[in-house]
Amino acid sequence: MDASFLGLSLTFFIMACAVTGVAGFVKGMVGFAMPMVMISGLSTFLPAEVALAALIVPTLLTNGVQALRQGVRAAVGSIRRFGLFMGIGLVLLLSSAQLYALLPQQVLFLVIGIPILTFSVLQLIGWRLEVRPEHETRAQVVIGSVAGICGGLSGVWGPPTVAFLTAINTPMAEQMRVQGVIYGLGAVALLAAHIQSGVINAQTLPLSAMMVVPAMAGMLVGMRVQGRLDPAKFRRATLIVLVVAGLNLIRKALMG
Repeated sequence: MDASFLGLSLTFFIMACAVTGVAGFVKGMVGFAMPMVMISGLSTFLPAEVALAALIVPTLLTNGVQALRQGVRAAVGSIRRFGLFMGIGLVLLLSSAQLYALLPQQVLFLVIGIPILTFSVLQLIGWRLEVRPEHETRAQVVIGSVAGICGGLSGVWGPPTVAFLTAINTPMAEQMRVQGVIYGLGAVALLAAHIQSGVINAQTLPLSAMMVVPAMAGMLVGMRVQGRLDPAKFRRATLIVLVVAGLNLIRKALMG
C-alpha cells in the first residue's frame, strides 16, 4: 500500500514502523511500555491524535498474545482476581476517552509526558509502592481509576498498572500474564472509545493496522532474547529512554 494513502510521507511512515518495532521489542522483553514508547516516539513527528490512533490496534493484538501465552484458563484466573481493578479502569477509560477531543494538544502532551516521566524517575531511584493485603481492594479501586483515566486520555495505562502489581508482590510470570490481560481488555475498550471519539476513522485505522507487523516482529524478537539478557539492566535502560521521551513531550507542551 502506498504510504501516501495514509497521509504520511514515506520517510514518516518508515520512522513510524521503526518506532513501533522498538516498542514491540521492549514489550517482548519486559511485558509493558509499548504504548508509552509508541506515543512518545510517534508524537515527535506526527500529530498527537494520529500517534494515539496508530498504537491502538498493535497494542490490542500484542496484548492478546501476551495474555494467552500460558493458556486461556490462566488468563481467566487473572480476570477473576483483578476484576475490580479491570472493571473500574475500563469504565473510566471509556468515559475519559470522550474528553480527548476537548483537550488542546499541549495539554495532551503534558497528560502523557508527566506520568511517563514521574513513573520512570521513581522506578529508577528505587521507589516502590507497597500495598498490604488488607488494603488491596481499596488499591484496586484507586489505582484502577488512575489507570483508566490515563488510558482514555493518552492510550497509556501501563505505569499505574505496573506500580500496582509490583506493590502487591505479584510473581513475575503472573505479572506478565496479568499485564497482558489488563492491557488487552483496556485496548478493546480504547478501540471502541476512540471509534466513538473519532480518533479511529477511515484515515487512521489503516495506519494502525499496518503497525501490527513491526509491533509483532519486534515483540517476537524481544521474547526470544528475554532469557539471554539481564532483565533488570534492560528495564533500567528502558526507563532511562522513557525519561528522555517524557521530557521531550513536556518540552513540546511548554514550547508549543
